[in-house]
Amino acid sequence: MSATPTRAAIYDARTIALHWVMFALVLALWILGQFLDNFAKGAPRTNARSVHISMGLILACLLVLRIAWRLTGGIRLPQSDPGVSGKMAIGAHLLLYALLLVVVLLGLACVWTRGDTLLHQFAVPVFDPGNRRLAESTVGLHGLAANLLGIVAASHASTAVLHHWLLKDGVLRRMWPGRRRDRS
Repeated sequence: MSATPTRAAIYDARTIALHWVMFALVLALWILGQFLDNFAKGAPRTNARSVHISMGLILACLLVLRIAWRLTGGIRLPQSDPGVSGKMAIGAHLLLYALLLVVVLLGLACVWTRGDTLLHQFAVPVFDPGNRRLAESTVGLHGLAANLLGIVAASHASTAVLHHWLLKDGVLRRMWPGRRRDRS
């Protein structure tokens, strides 16, 4: 297989943009999530959580948009390997989508079980006031799911790099930004 994919073997610009914007957003959310408790109590921590929640809501919207685009308008490329490796790739992508959905839903549950204020403008009431255990459990599950997402995403990225550097099959270039100039 050629090291440079043909024009037809490259994802459309919208698919590529959604992929990389979501990657950056997930990475930023994960990093911020690791340090939320390090912010001083009061306004600094509330502001950091507000930014985290706002970014999470943006991620939720992009996830819905990406799934809708994938189902209706995005370019679907043939598998680079129709065998076991290709089936594993499909499974990994489905797992990434599922984990993204779980992390987003658990993030929303965290907001409701803790009660949060978004940018000092919108207060979300606590679902069960005084039930600290529920809030802590939800936050713990959200963190666990986010870490699992990070592990699967790192594996996904490592596999793409393996394809690029060792197999030289052009798989990574199919999703690399700047490869197409169309307005898809």
